[in-house]
Amino acid sequence: MSTSGYRLYGGTYCGFCGFGARRTGRRRGLEYKRPAPRGINVSDFDKIRRTVRRFTEERNWDQFHSPKNLAMALSGEAGELVSIFQWMTEEESKELNPIKLSEAADEIADVQLYLIALADKLDIDIGQAVERKMVKNAIKYPPRAFYGSARKYNESDET
Repeated sequence: MSTSGYRLYGGTYCGFCGFGARRTGRRRGLEYKRPAPRGINVSDFDKIRRTVRRFTEERNWDQFHSPKNLAMALSGEAGELVSIFQWMTEEESKELNPIKLSEAADEIADVQLYLIALADKLDIDIGQAVERKMVKNAIKYPPRAFYGSARKYNESDET
């Protein structure tokens, strides 16, 4: 099984984050092996996390930021992003006018800010979480079985 045309550690290589992984046994999980660093710039997430935390502390809003409330706020902001595209055709959604593009950028930022605040509250390192998830996705969706396909992983001819 290979991703992006690479084989690494006898398993799968994730071209997005540069992680290699191999199965340690059927249904027993994955063993992660990290090659040379490339991929997610964790310092960017950390800088944004510190900025969001400071913004929240300056307003004494932490009292309202339980994981439940942050997840609900995140969902609301994602809904606002969806509403921008709701009645557009596929083509219209690809060619946003400057006003709609600005609105989409604001909503994407809101989603990202709540996501970072939630990860901070749960002490989740987003960079590491993304890298691990990309390895899992590379294994779950090998290019040979899913190239150009929108099937779910459990609909593969190889699973």
